[in-house]
Amino acid sequence: MEKIVYIVHCVDTEGPLYESLEATFERIFDAYGIRIDPSEENLKKLQAKKIDLSGKEEAIANMVSPNLQKYNNTWEKIDKILDEITSNDFRKNFLDSYDNGWIYNWFCIDHVGYTGENPRRRDLGFHKIFDHYSNYMKSKDITTDMIQWHFHPLSIKKDAHRSGTTYVSSSIIFEILSHKIIDKKWFPAAFRPGFHTERPDSNWFLEQWIPFDYANQAVKGIPTDQPDLSNGRFGDWRRSPKEWKVYHPDHDNYQKEGNCRRWIARCLNMEARLRQITIDDVRDGFKRAESGKPTLISFTNHDFRDMKSDIIKIRNMIKKVCKEFSEVKFRYSNAIDAMRGIIDKNDLSNPDFVVNLEKAAKSTLISIKANNDIFGPQPFFAIKTKANEYIWQNLDFQRKNQWSYTFDRETIEIDDVDTIGIAANTSSGVTEIIVINPEEEKIKKKILNN
Repeated sequence: MEKIVYIVHCVDTEGPLYESLEATFERIFDAYGIRIDPSEENLKKLQAKKIDLSGKEEAIANMVSPNLQKYNNTWEKIDKILDEITSNDFRKNFLDSYDNGWIYNWFCIDHVGYTGENPRRRDLGFHKIFDHYSNYMKSKDITTDMIQWHFHPLSIKKDAHRSGTTYVSSSIIFEILSHKIIDKKWFPAAFRPGFHTERPDSNWFLEQWIPFDYANQAVKGIPTDQPDLSNGRFGDWRRSPKEWKVYHPDHDNYQKEGNCRRWIARCLNMEARLRQITIDDVRDGFKRAESGKPTLISFTNHDFRDMKSDIIKIRNMIKKVCKEFSEVKFRYSNAIDAMRGIIDKNDLSNPDFVVNLEKAAKSTLISIKANNDIFGPQPFFAIKTKANEYIWQNLDFQRKNQWSYTFDRETIEIDDVDTIGIAANTSSGVTEIIVINPEEEKIKKKILNN
């Protein structure tokens, strides 16, 4: 049996980000309660640990390190970085054991639902990030990389520069996926949580539709010296496996191994102020593979920072460690193929939906049948109204792999419906999307990841 380490680079893909000097120092005050006059001179002193902060010098220097302060605050700057890191020269600077170059997994977010401030100048709107990367990949004829899904829960204040931890406190998460199905004929099979944060509601949400979850940030030793991120406030993975394995979570505790459907992979930060991957972490992965255990090493960074230096750093770790383990191979991979390799899921059959519309005098019934098993209890069922609303709805269960929905006065009448969208994954991450125009009774089907 081949001893192999799958290497997955997950990019939390959020588009341009701006931070003023004043905002940087405000973050220091929010985290540490230390008020310092904002100036370039004081920032450099903090980075050099030249200001007495009563023992907090190291932690604050990490928080405002030069690498973390280099923001790509325009699309032009991001595209300049993309031109470098997606070039053949850069990708193939250090090949994997199969002579393949570096692969990127773009976990794209939608900055939507915000009604408050946007001081970081995020690019707001449905599909803004998704479209930019889709168009970029198409223009450069990039076929190795993959787009998947990233989500930040709204904060209570609904400011664009804040993140919450609650997924189902608003309908925005359902609207985002409804837009993706109906507008783009797309649906995710892999996920990266914003702020690395999951909770019971997101655990249950993902269990319904998304088979692969790159979320676990368990680390050995003390998780963080950053007080604003301590005690599991964001990214609580303190009780999760600290090895490079994937696991099924427990229904009541996503950090614990259990009997849920989806698979969670460990995914550490590349350059960050906490939970940063080290060469010892990489070595642990190769040791695990050497012992014959399935191994997936994944790591994440952001497109609004200097991705090039992050990649060079992790590649140098891999280059050094792989020489220590001559029997172990490593493969750069997309997020779905890596999971399939780890869990030995090679069935690439799609759900194979059969859909029928039956119109009556006062109602219309849509019947949905999957000829093959899907991941989760039901497909994601989306409706776009003629008033341009995007709505998610539960289906009625008929029998195994068969569902229905009734359009009438109790729900929404079919004459008020512009488009119907249906999407589901299989347990091996093959995605099927159905889009229906009910007036013309036209049905379009799209298969992904097969």
